[in-house]
Amino acid sequence: MYDRKRLADLAERRKKWKDERLAPLLAKSPERRKRFSTVSDEEILALYTPDTLSNLEYDEDLGFPGEYPYTRGVQSSMYRGRLWTMRQFAGYGSAEDTNARFKFLLSQGQTGLSTAFHFPTLMGYDSDSPRAKGEVGMCGVAVDSLRDMEILFDGIPLDKVTTSMTINGPAAMVFAMYLAVAERQGVPFRKLGGTIQNDILKEYIAQHSWIFPPEPSMRIITDILAYCSDKVPKWNTISISGYHIREAGSTAVQELAFTIADGIAYVQAGIGAGIPVDRFAPRLSFFFNAHMDFFEEIAKYRAARRMWARIMRERFQAKDENSWKLRFHTQTAGCTLTAQQPMNNVVRVAIQALAGVLGGTQSLHTNSMDETLALPTEQSAMVALRTQQVLAEESGVANTVDPLGGSFFVEQMTNEMEEKAMEYIRRIDEMGGMVAAIKRGYPQREIADAAYHYQRLVDAGEKRVVGVNAYQVDEEQSIPLLRIDDGVERRQVARTRDVRRKRNARKAQACINALRDASLAPDVNLMPLLVDAAREYVTLGEMCDALRETMGVYTDPAMF
Repeated sequence: MYDRKRLADLAERRKKWKDERLAPLLAKSPERRKRFSTVSDEEILALYTPDTLSNLEYDEDLGFPGEYPYTRGVQSSMYRGRLWTMRQFAGYGSAEDTNARFKFLLSQGQTGLSTAFHFPTLMGYDSDSPRAKGEVGMCGVAVDSLRDMEILFDGIPLDKVTTSMTINGPAAMVFAMYLAVAERQGVPFRKLGGTIQNDILKEYIAQHSWIFPPEPSMRIITDILAYCSDKVPKWNTISISGYHIREAGSTAVQELAFTIADGIAYVQAGIGAGIPVDRFAPRLSFFFNAHMDFFEEIAKYRAARRMWARIMRERFQAKDENSWKLRFHTQTAGCTLTAQQPMNNVVRVAIQALAGVLGGTQSLHTNSMDETLALPTEQSAMVALRTQQVLAEESGVANTVDPLGGSFFVEQMTNEMEEKAMEYIRRIDEMGGMVAAIKRGYPQREIADAAYHYQRLVDAGEKRVVGVNAYQVDEEQSIPLLRIDDGVERRQVARTRDVRRKRNARKAQACINALRDASLAPDVNLMPLLVDAAREYVTLGEMCDALRETMGVYTDPAMF
């Protein structure tokens, strides 16, 4: 992109500047640290100039927004045409509680819903299971049957609002209930827009809310891909998630590499199931973390788009441009929130949200300042939403496309991020792919090592966290916290048992038997049977138990 002679001249001038200007200054006044590095401990130089980007080719590496390789954005006009979707994650207590929070956030200008389920739902158990005792409604909303889903979305038109559901092991079951609610609202499946996370590979790597072993889990995912390709074409079938990988302690490069490697595994699984790549790939989406190192995060998002475009076009021979486009949701980093001086978290979230926007995200969740202590209060959730709205309406960052494109620093970081992430992907390919790598514990060990390294830097004071190992105060200021009513569990258990008592028991049992039998026939798509079961008020736990009998239950080999 640059004239070689001028680059060589610039390199000489930069050396002269370093020797004649910078060195004498540093002799009198040394830099604050011996070494500057990102949160991920990647070294940062004092200055970046065009000669550090001597191999950059504009058309091949950057291009224009909305054009391959999408480094500068997947839409031509980006936020000048439409702002990112403001999709605040919400869910606690009962379906009634969360429905009220949804309506509050929508009334305050939120533009999409994002559903947090409590831990028993994430693990495929009903609220009256002994395994759910003490957990009901504590870290998300309790959803046991179609009745809960009906209440959860009561008064919310599903053809006008897109919904994201953070659910993985039992994603197909929860999605089936959502489809049944849409039917009751009279909304055709073809009009539904939204996302199920449905990323089981990152569960084995990082979050650990799994049910079935990898192979049957991948079968369920390909069933969803095929079903939605025919019946729910606007639905994002998988949100391939780096967020939880980063929350587990990975570096930015590891988050990028393992997320893209998971995406490769899902594409291979879809093709292996006989689905043409361009039939399902356009509805794959991604979900990334927005951590504290501002420029590192922006480079990560830009590298992700370029990597995915090249992988889909060159490795998988996808022809549809929509198969090349990496669309992603961003959530600010929960692991960076501190219990110490929690109001500082408002500042952290604003910085992280800005990185997501400047990196070109399609939707964004901003964490609330109290989330390290409890579920968000209504007031803290509103402040988090207002953070996005101030960025959108007052900061000016949405006025031009890819405003940091061409920054010598950002472009060099983007190149380095891609190069290092692709090296991880090459190693994973050599192991036989991501499922094989997970079984060997490879990504798990890499993340554990990175988390340990970072914590040692914090403990040594080389990485400073305000309020934790720098600028501490003796007395912490308390803030209001959300408390879950002790009666939530009692009422939820009663409702679930009432649903079982009042439904047509014969039809419900027939659905359970059909699901169990179909799971033994690999060529049968399970999604229509799950939708049938949801319509008959078969509970989440009953659906999952039917499949546990035939598919088995996954146990982490690292535990033994």
